[in-house]
Amino acid sequence: MTDRLSGSHVLITGAAGGIGAATARRLAAEGASLVLADMNAEALQPVADELGAAWVRCDVTRAADIQSMVDTAYQRWGRLDVVFNNAGVAWARPMLDITEDDWDRLMAVNLRAVFFVLQACARRMRTQAPIAGSELRGKLIQTASIAAFRGGQNYMAHYNASKAGVVSLTRTAANVLAADRITSNCVCPGAVDTPMWERIDADWAEIEGLQLGEAWKRRTAVIPLGRPERPDDVAGVVAFLASRDSDYMTGQAIVVDGGLVVG
Repeated sequence: MTDRLSGSHVLITGAAGGIGAATARRLAAEGASLVLADMNAEALQPVADELGAAWVRCDVTRAADIQSMVDTAYQRWGRLDVVFNNAGVAWARPMLDITEDDWDRLMAVNLRAVFFVLQACARRMRTQAPIAGSELRGKLIQTASIAAFRGGQNYMAHYNASKAGVVSLTRTAANVLAADRITSNCVCPGAVDTPMWERIDADWAEIEGLQLGEAWKRRTAVIPLGRPERPDDVAGVVAFLASRDSDYMTGQAIVVDGGLVVG
């Protein structure tokens, strides 16, 4: 492990488990200082304590919580170099059965909150001095999904649409913020072995009358690299995007899926 993120100040949303917690561990191992945020304070605090990180309970659908979260980072360090805008939710529902409440609840976290977290961070980043050793003032990293491109998960129409929105937002932000020397990129995972996928699998089983685990087996059986994706697989790519190695990249949607999109 390198120390390429030494001196870097990073905010991670959705940090209590899954991809968020794995990324927090990876970035801390590479020298980053962290503020971790999640709604689930009970699960978040042990991760923060393990890494010696600051933490804040945050409901990213609430403007006041977003502002408090960003303020925590600036009160601690006086700046923010990287935000990993990772909080998200998912559940399966037949497309013709998705209700307005289903749509609104999912979009509130997966797209609306991603925008307003990005906006709150960018407003502060654009006025700060460049990152040490870089011409950039900040880096925005979002979590999208290969669902943004495939759109083929038949019980995930609302989720697919939200993640397509994240890719579009990422590219718009890259254009708008380039003059401020802020980059914007996103990662697009595939079938990642996390509690979120356990929820999707359970929903799928109920919809189709399957045994628990059967939908997961179907999904992972067609991965060309031959194994399910792990949170650490995504964390490594986020670490690259957070580092100076990616300074000349912006507006990119990086697929990390073991070959599912091309399989």
